[in-house]
Amino acid sequence: MKNNRAVTHAFSVTHVFRGPRIWKLAALTMVVAFPTLASAINVDAGDYTALPAGANVGALYLQHAQNTRIYANGSRVAGGDITQDVGVARFIHFTSIGGFTVDPQILVPFGHVGATNQMSALGNNTGIGDAIFAATIWLVNRPESNTFLGVTPFIYAPTGSYDRNRGINLGENRWKFALQAGFITPIAPKVILDLAADATAFTPNHNFGPAGATMTESPLFQAQGWLRYQLTSSIDLRVGGSYVFGGNQTVAGVSSANRQSTPSFLLGAAWFPTKTWQIIALYGRQTSTENGPLETQRFNVRVAHFF
Repeated sequence: MKNNRAVTHAFSVTHVFRGPRIWKLAALTMVVAFPTLASAINVDAGDYTALPAGANVGALYLQHAQNTRIYANGSRVAGGDITQDVGVARFIHFTSIGGFTVDPQILVPFGHVGATNQMSALGNNTGIGDAIFAATIWLVNRPESNTFLGVTPFIYAPTGSYDRNRGINLGENRWKFALQAGFITPIAPKVILDLAADATAFTPNHNFGPAGATMTESPLFQAQGWLRYQLTSSIDLRVGGSYVFGGNQTVAGVSSANRQSTPSFLLGAAWFPTKTWQIIALYGRQTSTENGPLETQRFNVRVAHFF
C-alpha cells in the first residue's frame, strides 16, 4: 500500500455568542475542525508505508462534513448546522538521509465553511487555510514483511485568511507544532493493522475575536487505529477509529471550559485502478463530543498519483 497521510487542518470559529443559551457552546470560541477536530492529524490506512527514495506523490483530498448539534460539558445545548466543503492539495517527495527514508512534504488547505439555522450568526467563509510542512522519518522500514514505524513532525504556518471580526476563519493566526508516530504490521493473512498517535502544541493567538483578545490552547492529543482487509491485489476494505482529547482554550485568561473528548469512526475502501493512481472513499462521523459541534456525518475522497 502506498503512502499519503491525511492531515487535518482547523478552521477557526471566533464569533462569541453572549446570549444566555449559548455560552455554553463554549462560546464557540473552540475551533471547528477539518476533517475532525481542531488540529488533530488523521491518517489513512497505509499512510506510514515508506516508498523508495526518488518517488513522489501528488494528492487531492476532498471532504463534505456537517456538524448539526452543539454540546457543552457533555449536554446538548443547541442545534444548527456548520457545513464544511474543504480540500487539501499535497505534494510528497521521498528521499534518503543518513540511511533513513524521509519524505518532506507540503500541504495547502482550501475550501468553504458556512453556518445556517441557529448557527447562522457565524456566517461563512471561502479561501485558503494555513500551510502545513512535514517530513516523516522511518525508524523501521521492512517492506518485505510490510512492517513500518515512522515519526513525523508537523509545522502549521499562519498563512491562511484570518479576520478577527469574522465568525468563521480558514486560518488560525497562530503557529502549531505537532509530532506523530505511526506503525503498520500484518496481523493475519490479508489483514493489516495501522496505529498512530500524535500531540499538538499551539502558540497564542493575540488577535482573537472582536475584542482582539489573547487565546491560548493546551496540548491536543489523538490516538487512531485502522484494520484493512486486502480483498484483491488492488482493492482493500478498511475500518478505523479515533479518539481526540485535550485542547482546552482560554480567552483573555478565562477558561472556555471546552476541553475535547471525542471518539469517531470511518469505514470505506481503497482502489488502485492503475499502478500509479489510488482512490480512497470513506464515510464516518463522531459518535459523541464533550464540548462544541458534533460532526454527524462526513464523506472523504482522496485521489493520489504516484510518480
